[in-house]
Amino acid sequence: MTDSPSIPSSSQPKTAEDLYRFLDDLGIAHTTKHHPPVFTVSESESLRDEIPGGHTKNLFVKDKKDQFFVLTVEERAVVDLKTVHKLIGASSRVSFANPEKMLDYLGVIPGSVTVFGAINDTQGKVTFVLDEELMRHEIINGHPLSNDATTSIGRDDLIRFLKATGHDPLVLKVTD
Repeated sequence: MTDSPSIPSSSQPKTAEDLYRFLDDLGIAHTTKHHPPVFTVSESESLRDEIPGGHTKNLFVKDKKDQFFVLTVEERAVVDLKTVHKLIGASSRVSFANPEKMLDYLGVIPGSVTVFGAINDTQGKVTFVLDEELMRHEIINGHPLSNDATTSIGRDDLIRFLKATGHDPLVLKVTD
């Protein structure tokens, strides 16, 4: 068994190139398609024919005790923010976290939240939750730290990636 590659350390958020290098070092196959920036699911629908697999929507939320979560679900899925806390282990109802924490913990700005932000959460402040429905897809797609590209990797490799970043993801049914 080989050691996992180390996440590049610096106070600056990792770039897409850092992400690709980390995936390469893990031996994880990935492809990336560059496209105009997309900020919403409806804006990204035109890419469906070009990029196979499960397309993601990512919600960065927190509870009253400042526990942070990224909920990664299928793009059209509905998450009930009034009850999801019971499923994910939050101490109270969750609400959307502020953009400053998003940048601090995930290294991304609003419109670019992604499961790949785990590479920037070097202190383990965020719990990553993958929806069971999404994980039925063999290929999972997410923004590579910016919303002007989509990176595709295998679902098992997504879990390997998260574990290599120090996150043990929860795979739960969090959608209606």
